[in-house]
Amino acid sequence: MAPWCPADSTKPVFVGIYGAVIGGFAVSALFFLLSSFSSLAAPPLPIPPASAAAANLSGAVSGVAQPETMYNRPIWKPPPRRERMPAPRAFRLTREMVGARARGGAIVVTFGNHAFLDFILTWVRHLTDLGVDSLLVGAMDTKLLRELYLRGVPVFDMGSRMATEDAVWGSPTFHKMGREKVLLINALLPFGYELLMCDTDMVWLKNPLPYLARYPDADLLTSSDQVIPTVTDDSLENWREVTGAYNIGIFHWRPTEPAKRLAKDWKDLLLSDDTLWDQNAFNDLIHKKFGYPVVGEDELVYSYDGKLKLGVLPASIFCSGHTYFVQGMYQQLRLEPYAVHTTFQYAGTAGKRHRLREAMLFFDQPSYYDSPGGFLSFRPNIPKSLLLDGAHTVKSHFALVNYQLKQIRTALAIASLLKRTLVMPPLWCRLDRMWFGHPGVLEGTMTRQPFLCPMDHVFEVHVMLKDLPKEEFGPHIDFREYSFLENPSLPKQVKESFLEVELCNEHSTRCSTTNRTNKGAPVLLPRNSTEQTLLDIFKPYKDIKILQFSSMVNAFGGFSDAAVDTKFRNRVKRYVGLWCCVQLREIGHIYYDMYWDEKPGWKPLPPQTKVEDHPPWLEVQE
Repeated sequence: MAPWCPADSTKPVFVGIYGAVIGGFAVSALFFLLSSFSSLAAPPLPIPPASAAAANLSGAVSGVAQPETMYNRPIWKPPPRRERMPAPRAFRLTREMVGARARGGAIVVTFGNHAFLDFILTWVRHLTDLGVDSLLVGAMDTKLLRELYLRGVPVFDMGSRMATEDAVWGSPTFHKMGREKVLLINALLPFGYELLMCDTDMVWLKNPLPYLARYPDADLLTSSDQVIPTVTDDSLENWREVTGAYNIGIFHWRPTEPAKRLAKDWKDLLLSDDTLWDQNAFNDLIHKKFGYPVVGEDELVYSYDGKLKLGVLPASIFCSGHTYFVQGMYQQLRLEPYAVHTTFQYAGTAGKRHRLREAMLFFDQPSYYDSPGGFLSFRPNIPKSLLLDGAHTVKSHFALVNYQLKQIRTALAIASLLKRTLVMPPLWCRLDRMWFGHPGVLEGTMTRQPFLCPMDHVFEVHVMLKDLPKEEFGPHIDFREYSFLENPSLPKQVKESFLEVELCNEHSTRCSTTNRTNKGAPVLLPRNSTEQTLLDIFKPYKDIKILQFSSMVNAFGGFSDAAVDTKFRNRVKRYVGLWCCVQLREIGHIYYDMYWDEKPGWKPLPPQTKVEDHPPWLEVQE
């Protein structure tokens, strides 16, 4: 029993709470009040508007012309330029707001803060391109709310007053966002609409609503972290064989009593313990009573309280970051994917964004596709023996990756020297990456060897994007994903401004400068060129957007200035991460080393002691 305390002792606490709440409303009201005194001007769209057919879908659904309001306005249609910002109460989540946007009794919802603006715009764009406009976005800060409203995206205020920065996995902000999701589900279900709740780090590739309608008896359909297929068609997973956790990044709720009870219990559980992770709590509740098949609906299982009917969405087409980017499971099973969620990756939010860019699923601003200094790309040279010969082991995996690292290191140096943006090459791996010990490829998965691996399997994408101090690390080196030059968003004027660069033997007749005067012929570059040679050869081509090198093997002889070389080394050494993990070892990961070739006898071995467990570039006093 809790100790008794006088009522007077609680008074300052409640006064503080009420003060904070009132203060929050006051700040929000002041924000909107100030906004309303100026005419609204929508900022430039970072992504092209959806097709007119999709944008006007809302007006055509009912067949009856409805007065246009901020609730039913076509998506991507910004408010009139001189219209004042609506009062804060207009952005409250209400049954009427949901009803104005719902179609067929269903609503699709995501939420986030301003740090995820580009993810949210990409999420909305994919849906509207699919003809789905029955969507709403919850804004966790007023900056995001205003941005989305001005872009014509249907948005509501979650009242979270959250910071606008990125929510790193496991951080207090991350956990707060998880609890906000549960509160939102509890707020929406009583409105009586089916709810497809999504995280912002996923995109839709196919309209999911017809698929979900195939299972009208399901109270809840959830995605999962399943990496081994339990079915080979587009039916729900065989719940008896699912061993991966249920993933709450994509799930569909029907407003049934069992679903409402689950949502309430989930909310109460999380609010009772700040240390609980929302996904773990969800899985614990689902498995309280689990295992009886629904009669006549064998793909569904009774769970939670023994009354809730649950189905598990197939990971082959409602893809995780592993089944989509690593296994390519949908391709191997000849299925059409509905969604991809950027899980199973290793570089935080930057890694998620880069994965979507590699798959050409992310919508960037036009400036992303036209770097001022132009681009540099190259054809990777990989011997067949490194790719295919011998067993797939830690040794053969590192031999393959290290061979590619050496070429990328040279490309980074030339890109830095010419002040160009490097288009990364496709990266090949023999072994998968996990956060635990495994045999190289998880048994039962469809991962092929070798496979085209995501860049974050080897590189620290988030570090490469950081503004490291120039005095210590030299100039920033921008980069793009390997699929960049094939992206339909690449402007024609960039794509057609293209120059081939061919390596040649310095002492050969063919390598003479006269060969470079032929119009349409490749520019010839002597192997092991000096800085000055590179600068001299490419100075006349500074306005060419794309330099395509035939190879990077021995293309550059190195920096002549020791200080410049040291700074470059400091930078690129930090660009590579680690492979994980050797089985049955306390310390099983192995660090990649950008300068492995300068260490005679280098071998891919895990650290033998905790003292040795640090990246190669980190100096540690032993």
